[in-house]
Amino acid sequence: MRSDTRPARLMAGALMLGLLSGCGIIHDRSNEYRDAPTGKGVKVPDWQTREHIQPAYPIRDTQTGDQVATGEFEIPNPPDMTSEILDQNYVIEELNGQIWLLVNEVPGRVWPMVSSYLTDRGLGVARDNPQIGLLQTEVADFSSRARNLLDITNENPDKLTVVQSRISPGVRRKTTEIQFRVSKVDGRPDGMLQWPSETSDAKEERTLLSDLGDFLKQREDTKSYSRAALNIPSAPKVKMVAGQSSDPHIEMDLSFDRAWSEVTRSLSEAQVPVVDIDRSAGQFYVDFRTEDERESGWFNWFADPDKPEYTYLVSIRKEGDAVNLRTKTAPDYNGDDRSARLLSTLFEHLY
Repeated sequence: MRSDTRPARLMAGALMLGLLSGCGIIHDRSNEYRDAPTGKGVKVPDWQTREHIQPAYPIRDTQTGDQVATGEFEIPNPPDMTSEILDQNYVIEELNGQIWLLVNEVPGRVWPMVSSYLTDRGLGVARDNPQIGLLQTEVADFSSRARNLLDITNENPDKLTVVQSRISPGVRRKTTEIQFRVSKVDGRPDGMLQWPSETSDAKEERTLLSDLGDFLKQREDTKSYSRAALNIPSAPKVKMVAGQSSDPHIEMDLSFDRAWSEVTRSLSEAQVPVVDIDRSAGQFYVDFRTEDERESGWFNWFADPDKPEYTYLVSIRKEGDAVNLRTKTAPDYNGDDRSARLLSTLFEHLY
């Protein structure tokens, strides 16, 4: 009987390939892209705009005088889009009179749970509009459970109470922000009420959000998804804008105050020391030196911990409907320009 020698041949071939690679017989092509010829640009039809046709992985055009990295260098890893964003699944946040519950889940899973919560608390759901992320309850005055929850009294019998909930994607990926509004109306609403931009009772809203957070914690094992919630606007509130321009930046669809708060948090989470700030100018003066630059050599063991130095500037500015973030080196900093790395680091922690 003849034995099958194919597995042994395959193993021998793999070993020989490894030896040839180690000896340099097989050429290392990892850096050949630097010398690759430039291809022709995409020709856009006259009826189409070029703005909507951008490279999936854009590389900025270099200009005369630009510094080009040579030798060994490290390419920043892209953000881990599968990682969890929050240490806690339910966090109440507040800024400038706005208060919301931040949930570590996508809107499609949160929507049916909020609807269940409103029904469980005796509020019910009278109307919903996933396209704008709104749920509106029945009149709360006619439910004893709802009256107890909202502490409704008979002091003003001419007014009825209606609760609205707004569900929207969070600033960070895979998160959802939930807000409540408690409105007093003259009669039973005939349609969806306009969402009030300002809170009427922050204490009452915080009570509802805290109660909702407890409700969601108790039902974390319940997994459901709403197809209606697919209509909730899902455009990211934070995105990297690079393209072929010489002005890479982060675009945030946020108010200036919210953007400032998010950037402050991102710098802290990224462990980038902040030396000074100028909020009126929208500037953070930070230290983004490498560990080698921070160390003082052989005598580092005996030296005091290195103090943060202003080496990079992080600036945010309101431009049109968005707030844009840019990074650049400090005027007196003579190290390697790692502005792109800093921008990528902040984007990872923002989004």
